[in-house]
Amino acid sequence: MMKMSKGEKVFEAVNIALLIFLCILLLYPLVYIVSQSFSSPEDVYFGTVILLPRNISLTAYEEILKRDEIWRGYLNTIEYAAIGTVITLFLSFTSAFALSRKRLTGRKLLMTYFIIPMYFSGGIIPLYLLIDSLGLMDTIWAFILPAVLSPWNVIIIRTYMSSSIPFEVQESAMIDGANDLKIFVSIVLPLCKPVLAIMTLFAVVGYWNSYFNALIYISDEEKYPLQIILQNILIEKDTLAGGMTDISSAEQAMISESIKYSSIVVATLPILFIYPFFSKYFEKGMMVGSLKG
Repeated sequence: MMKMSKGEKVFEAVNIALLIFLCILLLYPLVYIVSQSFSSPEDVYFGTVILLPRNISLTAYEEILKRDEIWRGYLNTIEYAAIGTVITLFLSFTSAFALSRKRLTGRKLLMTYFIIPMYFSGGIIPLYLLIDSLGLMDTIWAFILPAVLSPWNVIIIRTYMSSSIPFEVQESAMIDGANDLKIFVSIVLPLCKPVLAIMTLFAVVGYWNSYFNALIYISDEEKYPLQIILQNILIEKDTLAGGMTDISSAEQAMISESIKYSSIVVATLPILFIYPFFSKYFEKGMMVGSLKG
């Protein structure tokens, strides 16, 4: 091992200190929110929580989780995320595979067709009229279909296929009699595990956090996703707190403030659990597929 010079030691020390500082900046908001959610409503309301929980209390969680609509929202969101992710992955990878084939007729024209929506869109009103004319209002498809295909993701996947999977491997399979479907299923997809994992995570997180489509297209409360239900609970608590004049109004305001933090934890917890299983693919899945093409 080569001996480091004084300048190199200083440089490394500064880098380590800077990385530690950035880690603290990134972790503090997460720790703060979790601490607020487990602290007593009084401590949350008066701002006495700085880092760790004070007077640990589960009042906010009890207030949220005792509601049947929360569990219904969880089930709806899981259903939307599962169906939407499967459709998104199917359309994204099949489109990317077709665009990665150099012998595809009109390949450049199709690429232009995919790129245009990245810069121009019809806007919310034409999309609303389209969803309404298709009879999709108040259905799960109004929530899923508008976000089912991202041109940017298709381009990333296509670039990954073109730059990371040797065409000679596919060509040898073609000589052995394999058609495009066989090549896609047996060769391309197994070699696309890193980018497949990343796109799966992106799709799941996107549908899990989505609320705008539900806010516009869904009016049936039985079909509300979790994010809309949590928003309604917060609005309801704020309204009740503002409309009371007796001593319970202060208590309600304290609980309302605490619920804001516990609702963030409730909505984020499932994503935090699945993230570690996909994190190892981030560098390979995103960097390799975005450097070439």
